[in-house]
Amino acid sequence: MGCDLCGKTGTRIRRTSRSYGKGDTLLVIENIPMISCPHCGESYFTAETLHELERIKSHRESLAVPRQVAVAEFA
Repeated sequence: MGCDLCGKTGTRIRRTSRSYGKGDTLLVIENIPMISCPHCGESYFTAETLHELERIKSHRESLAVPRQVAVAEFA
């Protein structure tokens, strides 16, 4: 698979987590596939992945499982 930014081959799929919102509206989505290029150092989501993230966010009540999360503040 070639990098959409530099065009070189050798990109890899990494799994990452992203958080959206804050406080009572915080939503954490885990295991998101992200394209990562070892040549130019860029990481990005495909359009398909971005559409799925939007779908998950809009249907959070039926898809998300409530869990406790430890939160620390960088001071």
